[in-house]
Amino acid sequence: MFFPVGDTQVQRGYKPIVAYSFLALNILIFLYQFSLGPDSNQFLITYGSIPSEITNGQDYYTLITSMFLHGGWMHLIGNMLFLWVFGDNIEATIGSVKFLLFYIFGGIAASGAHIFFNWDSNIPCVGASGAIAAILGAYLIMFPKSRVKILVVILFRNFEVPALAFLGLWFGQQLLSGVGEIGNTAETSGVAWWAHIGGFVFGVAFGFLLKRMIRNDVKTKIPSLKDYT
Repeated sequence: MFFPVGDTQVQRGYKPIVAYSFLALNILIFLYQFSLGPDSNQFLITYGSIPSEITNGQDYYTLITSMFLHGGWMHLIGNMLFLWVFGDNIEATIGSVKFLLFYIFGGIAASGAHIFFNWDSNIPCVGASGAIAAILGAYLIMFPKSRVKILVVILFRNFEVPALAFLGLWFGQQLLSGVGEIGNTAETSGVAWWAHIGGFVFGVAFGFLLKRMIRNDVKTKIPSLKDYT
């Protein structure tokens, strides 16, 4: 088993306020959820995104609230680790306000993909995975030359691998798993694979858009010599 623990794309001097605030908020909400004891299941049902309710025009607010809920400690830790490693880079590049909007809409797009493939499901979908998948997709496009530091638990050692390889393999796993569950509901594995896929595709699309916006902004601030001739 291995986990990302850092990357080489470090933006020094910038404080990713939104990314770290989301991280803290997710942890605080989970601690509150944990404190509810047996009532925590009802909490998840109330604020989790249930596809059958959304398709019937009910509880649209859960498309957002579900992003801040988690089914267990490992679910939370895994998501927050990915947010900590990759989220700060995106926010440092596009700014806090754009990052906030990108995160929220990425999560909504992810939920939309999950609902499309689980139209009649009554199972609540929870987790920041979809929004974080959007971050991974954008990271792949914006920082293709970066290297990801991973911890291999069995060996107790860190290794660096190209971001293209790490994120490409991650997406490939999600895609194979999602295709394998077409026609079934989320009960099969308990993982909303299509939320991950939808979020990642959203992130890739906006990664190209954001990269172009940044390039145009740089050209505006640093005109070529031809502008003066």
